[in-house]
Amino acid sequence: MLKKIIASVALLSLITVAIVQAMDNESKGNDEKDALGGLKIGAKAPDFSLKTLDGKQVELSDYEGKKVMLNFWATWCPPCKKEMPDMEKYTQQAGDDVVVLAVNIDPENDVQAFVEDNGITFTIPLDSQSAKNPVNERYKILSIPTTYFIDKKGIIRNKVISAMTLKDMERNINSMQ
Repeated sequence: MLKKIIASVALLSLITVAIVQAMDNESKGNDEKDALGGLKIGAKAPDFSLKTLDGKQVELSDYEGKKVMLNFWATWCPPCKKEMPDMEKYTQQAGDDVVVLAVNIDPENDVQAFVEDNGITFTIPLDSQSAKNPVNERYKILSIPTTYFIDKKGIIRNKVISAMTLKDMERNINSMQ
């Protein structure tokens, strides 16, 4: 009987240690992402208003109630160019509850030519570096491409600081409520 009690206590202790380590590893994953720069996961995404490539005004708050993939990129960035075809594919297959916004930091003429040459149809807000408070500064963008995944309530649920594949995009969007 005593051996069973000792074995049970030992087993319970091992399970507790495993759970604590798993929780610590998950926490470290988010800490490492936060250490790379940008806004913290779990924070409210700052609202912004930008002119799009087609001349319309877009605000992040316009998309409350939808999942948002908010990407920061430039036409001169090789990893950004690499992920654009997958972003276009994702846009074509995404449902009505998902929005792709690809905030560009280039001069407008460069962006227009890139979009036409690559058949891009998703929304491209233009973030002028000459603006008083560029959106990329509010989002603390240190490296591009950087993508924030924002849930229907406007909360940042993940960020990716590198080029993504179609599967990465699907996984991140599908993981949000």
